[in-house]
Amino acid sequence: MEFHDVRYEAAEGVARITINRPERYNAFRRETLDELIQSFSQAEADPQVGVVVLTGAGEKAFCSGGDISWEDDSDSAGAVQMNRRTTTLSMIMRGCGKPVIARVRGYAVGGGNELQLLCDLTVASEDAKFGQAGPKMGSVPIWWGTQLLPRLVGEKRAREIVMLCEQYTAAQALEMGWINKVVPAEELDTAVDTWCQRLLSLSPQALRVAKLSLNFESDQLWPSVLHGHQMISFIHDTDEFHEGTKAFLEKRPPNFGRFRR
Repeated sequence: MEFHDVRYEAAEGVARITINRPERYNAFRRETLDELIQSFSQAEADPQVGVVVLTGAGEKAFCSGGDISWEDDSDSAGAVQMNRRTTTLSMIMRGCGKPVIARVRGYAVGGGNELQLLCDLTVASEDAKFGQAGPKMGSVPIWWGTQLLPRLVGEKRAREIVMLCEQYTAAQALEMGWINKVVPAEELDTAVDTWCQRLLSLSPQALRVAKLSLNFESDQLWPSVLHGHQMISFIHDTDEFHEGTKAFLEKRPPNFGRFRR
C-alpha cells in the first residue's frame, strides 16, 4: 500500500507512525485513517517491533481531529464511512499487545485528543495544547472522548473539557492526569526514545498481558462508542451541524441560538 497521508518507519524495535498533513494541522480524512489502520496493522504483525510511536508532522499539531473541509464526510453517509474507519483503528490500537506512545507537539484537539487517549502513554512538549471541540462544531467526542476522559481526569473535569470546548496547556493536562509526561520541545524526542528503550528492555509477553488487563474495564465501554457513532451519523445530516462546520470554515462564531428549543 502506497502511503500519502502517513509516514511509516520501523527500526531497532520501534515503529514510528507519523500523520503527514502539516498543512492541515494533521487533520485526518478517510485516506489518513486507512493508512493509519494499515500502519498499526503492520506494526502489530512485525515480530521485530516492540513499541509503536504515534505523532504528527511539523511543530504545530499532533492532530487536530477530522478534516471538516473534506466535504465527502459532511453528511450521514460520509459520517458512517468515517466512523467505520475510526472504530477499526481504535480496535487495532487498543487490541495491539504492544505499547503505543503518543508523541505530542502542538495541538491535540478534537479527534486528535481522542487519538492520543487511545495510546497507552503520552509524552508532550511544553507547547502542546489539549482539548475537545465537539459542541463548538455541532458534534460530540463519542470516539472514546466521553468514555475515557472521565476515567483519567474525573467526571466533573471531563464535563468541563467536553462541554466548554476550551484548550489546556500540557502542564494543566499533566496535573489532571490526562497525559503522562511534559518536557521542553527540544527534549521531546529524547524523552520518547528513553521510554521506548525502557519498554524494549521489558518482557513483551508481560507487557501484552498488562495492556489487555488494564483495558479490561474500559473495553466494556465499547457499546457506548458504537451507539455514539450511530447517533453522530444522524447529527451530520442536520442544519445545526452544518452551521457549526460552516462557521468554522468561515472563521466566524456559529449561530446555534436559532436551533435552541
